[in-house]
Amino acid sequence: MQFIPTSIPDVLLIKPQVFGDSRGFFMETYHQCKFAQAGISADFVQDNHSASRKGILRGLHYQIRQVQGKLVRAVAGEIFDVAVDLRRSSPTFGQWVGMLLSAESKDMLWVPPGFAHGFYVTSEWAEVVYKATDFYAPEWERCLCWNDPSIGISWPILDGQIPQLSAKDLQGRLLADCDLFK
Repeated sequence: MQFIPTSIPDVLLIKPQVFGDSRGFFMETYHQCKFAQAGISADFVQDNHSASRKGILRGLHYQIRQVQGKLVRAVAGEIFDVAVDLRRSSPTFGQWVGMLLSAESKDMLWVPPGFAHGFYVTSEWAEVVYKATDFYAPEWERCLCWNDPSIGISWPILDGQIPQLSAKDLQGRLLADCDLFK
C-alpha cells in the first residue's frame, strides 16, 4: 500500500496493491500494521455502505462528540470525495481537499477525526463503503454547508446543475456558524 499525503497532510490518499489476472483481482483494504506505520492508529468500530445516483451530494457531515475518522472508498462507480478541516487549532483550518475515488482505481481516502466529510456522485451510480472510528450518533451530528463561499470547494458540478441534497443537508451551516472542534 502507498500512503500519499494530500494538500492537508493529515488526509491521506491510499493506493492499495492490486493483484489481478483473468479470474479477477485481490487487494487488502485494511492492514492494521501498515496503517499504523503510516500514522493511522485508528480503531474502526463501524462499517457503512451507501448507494447513490448521479448528481447526489451527501454531506458535509461531522460529529461534535463521538468524532469519527473515516476510511472511504467507492466499490461501484465514481465519486468526488471531500474533507474539510474543522480543527480550529490546525494550520489548515477551513481548508479542503477533494479526490476522485472510483471502483476502477480502488483508491481510498483517510479522513481523520475533526474533519467534515462529503461526496458528490459523478458516475451514473455509485456505492461507497467506509470504516468509521466511532459510532454514528445522530444527536451529535452536524452539517457544514456544501457550498460555503468561505471554503470554496470546487465540486465537479456542471454549470447550471444543482446537486440533489437531503433535507438535512439542505440545512447545512456556514463555517462561521458551525459548532467546531478545538
